[in-house]
Amino acid sequence: MRPSIFFNVHLVSDSTGETLNAVMRAAAAQFENVTPLEHNYYLVRSERQLERVMREIEAAPGVVWFTISDEDLRLKLEQFCRARHIPTLAVLDPSIHMLSRHLGVTASDRVAGQHALNAEYFERIEAINFALAHDDGQNLQGLLAADVILLGVSRTSKTPTCVYLANRGVKAGNIPLVPGMRMPSVLDEIDPKTGPMVIGLKIGVERLVQIRSQRLMALNENSITDYTDEEAVRAEVTEASRLFQRRKWAVIDVSRRSVEETAAAILNKLNQRHDQE
Repeated sequence: MRPSIFFNVHLVSDSTGETLNAVMRAAAAQFENVTPLEHNYYLVRSERQLERVMREIEAAPGVVWFTISDEDLRLKLEQFCRARHIPTLAVLDPSIHMLSRHLGVTASDRVAGQHALNAEYFERIEAINFALAHDDGQNLQGLLAADVILLGVSRTSKTPTCVYLANRGVKAGNIPLVPGMRMPSVLDEIDPKTGPMVIGLKIGVERLVQIRSQRLMALNENSITDYTDEEAVRAEVTEASRLFQRRKWAVIDVSRRSVEETAAAILNKLNQRHDQE
């Protein structure tokens, strides 16, 4: 097997850097045995801030990806890197130029335009608050106001998936499936046509044992319990699958899915339901 390749990647943004992080990680994932060493510089909006960034780039050369709206700062960064043969990429430029040509409109240089305090922004904040308030079976009656309710055994990424959905404006809550505990009665009150969509998250036994074992190791817990015992886990997973089947709930297998992929599958199901309505 080829040894891992490590390289410095400098992410320079005049905003929160979310776009840069997402694009860089998606690109790096296409290369096997490659590990980016991230250097993040956010809210870079002055020459003084940029000078500090350039000193750090010079100290650890690699590649530079940036989203900077100010033309003077962009030019200064590009000239600095060009003189030192450091590759640069203005990540948003191709998308902005394509839209500009298509729309026949010149783009503005507004910093962090995607974070404008519009109705969509406040919907996302409300959805995030909802996810936090209805995590892990909290405030069960309030789940009737959700867009989607996720059910699954422990370590099926229910919480991070709900938070990710909330960032897309979706009100999501989750209920853990615990062996020996009855399902909350609120699930019987849900109208399958107009109420929240209930989705079961299933996972393979071997994968779940692996995830739970790693979790215990991270907590320095070495005792063997039903939590990681393969037969006990198999019974737990089987019972969850039977429950999903009895209730005729939609099911998503998260065994080999990232949180983003699981959320995308949920959004697809919500969109399909919306289209049918």
